[in-house]
Amino acid sequence: MAIVQIVQWDDSINSNDILAWRYVNKNNPSKSDELGNWTQLIVRESQEAILFKDGQALDLFGAGRHTLSTNNIPMLGRLINLATGGESAFKASVWFVNKVSLLDVKWGTQNPILLRDPEYQIPIYVRAFGQFGLRVSESRQFVLKLAGNKSSITRDEVANYFKGLILSRMGDMIATYIAQKHINIFEISAYLDDMSKEAVERIRPEFALYGIEPLNFYFGSVNVVDDDEGIKKLKSAMAERATMNVMGYSYQQKRSFDVMESAAKNEGGSSLLGAGVGLGAGMGMGGTFGQMAAQMGQYINSQNANTQPQASGLVCPSCGQPVVSGAKFCMNCGAKLVCPKCGNAIMPGAKFCPNCGQQL
Repeated sequence: MAIVQIVQWDDSINSNDILAWRYVNKNNPSKSDELGNWTQLIVRESQEAILFKDGQALDLFGAGRHTLSTNNIPMLGRLINLATGGESAFKASVWFVNKVSLLDVKWGTQNPILLRDPEYQIPIYVRAFGQFGLRVSESRQFVLKLAGNKSSITRDEVANYFKGLILSRMGDMIATYIAQKHINIFEISAYLDDMSKEAVERIRPEFALYGIEPLNFYFGSVNVVDDDEGIKKLKSAMAERATMNVMGYSYQQKRSFDVMESAAKNEGGSSLLGAGVGLGAGMGMGGTFGQMAAQMGQYINSQNANTQPQASGLVCPSCGQPVVSGAKFCMNCGAKLVCPKCGNAIMPGAKFCPNCGQQL
């Protein structure tokens, strides 16, 4: 008579959390690895069972009822010399592998990933979260690679085991998308679908080494640490860039404005501007800013001479501030004085546009 009559999955085990389980005899746990020659092995749907002896994975059993006999298990028959009619017990263990698809395995960055913005080269910390699906594709390989001395393999253990790999691959992917597509971190949400499709193919070879097939991989969110100094600097730089785009000038032009404004506030600003600041701005930015520098110098000289520039009666069409008589550019915002209707340049003091006749 067989020592163990029926070997099957324990119903008390949650199949959503356990991916592999080594059979335990509830009545006599110490005898769990003693099997009789006529033991009945019951394997359910979405399961596979593996017979192990002396650390070797022998035959693999699919769904159904199987009789453990040397007559129908060739590899077992070569290892065991049964006596007295084949009713002696032999040492072997059975592993059940759950091949159900798990689609809600969570992943996320426990610590933010340090990246560099491609445009401003500012270091920033990025976090990413999502979930992926998997199933066991090669039962032997899965148990041999991950079981060790354990009695079960849980999906949390699998997720933790691959956490370092996932974070490394996903960090590289985020950095690649930012660098190659030249996008900033605040625009990356538009690429999450493309990244998800690419991610599952990136991790597939690594998972296959352990008998696991990734079914999908999703980026739920890629965000930043709001109180990070790098993010604060990046937001400030982006805001300044947006302002310059609206005003219609570049960073270099803005710096020229700052230099001239600083010179105007200094008591000796006229000599400073004449000594080279205005010249440098003019040379660096072209004739337009050379004219602006000259006008700024004239304005500063008039201020230092305690004379007030005469008003033209016009206002700047850009900022609405009064325009100095004879000026070709607004001393407040630097805008060129043009007709608000046709955009043609006009001379301060004119009552009508010489191009379209618009009353000014």
